[in-house]
Amino acid sequence: MANEQFRARLQQAGDILGLELSAQQIDTLLAYLDQLQRWNKTYNLTALRDPEQMLVQHIIDSLSVVKPLANILYKNTVSGRTIVDVGSGAGLPGVVLATTQEQWQVHCIDAVEKKMAFVRQMCGVLRLRNLHAHHDRVESMPLFQADVVISRAFASLADFATLAGRHVAPDGHLVAMKGREPTDEAEDLQQNTQWRITHIETLPVPELNAQRCLVWMSRQGSL
Repeated sequence: MANEQFRARLQQAGDILGLELSAQQIDTLLAYLDQLQRWNKTYNLTALRDPEQMLVQHIIDSLSVVKPLANILYKNTVSGRTIVDVGSGAGLPGVVLATTQEQWQVHCIDAVEKKMAFVRQMCGVLRLRNLHAHHDRVESMPLFQADVVISRAFASLADFATLAGRHVAPDGHLVAMKGREPTDEAEDLQQNTQWRITHIETLPVPELNAQRCLVWMSRQGSL
């Protein structure tokens, strides 16, 4: 019964966000949620325990960035797109991005081995051939030349840019998922890095009574 209720809520959230979620994609997201609950009992992948909270604060929250990313990426005609999810944890938003956008190659990176073991398992269980898990520190990895490097609650904007900015292709985007607009972090970013905020996009997240925004950044001189 709960599964059917969650299915309807995901469908509704997708409609509100302008996403055409197929039945198979919703099945995959529900399977991911189920696996996350199971693994979390043993491996403590996320502080959230309640399936309701996981649905809204993890799955639907991650769904809210799909359309904004797609809108930017489809302005150019390059076919293969590389997305890097830094400090991915249990695969958020990476698993959700890989589920909804099969043509994107999504790389999840985290320094915690058990979290990437979970994401690696999800590649097989969910049959997501475009999902890749890397247990490493982002600053130590070979360059990805990614179209988008994204983080969700990973670090301050300056730290994120310093550690992960090198993986962004020359015409790519560095994007941070945040709650309130990070005014103090923006000043630190400008003073201590070559990166600048190009715009901040308000994110409406269905069922979530909290502020969310997407901070878009580019290298100085590449605007």
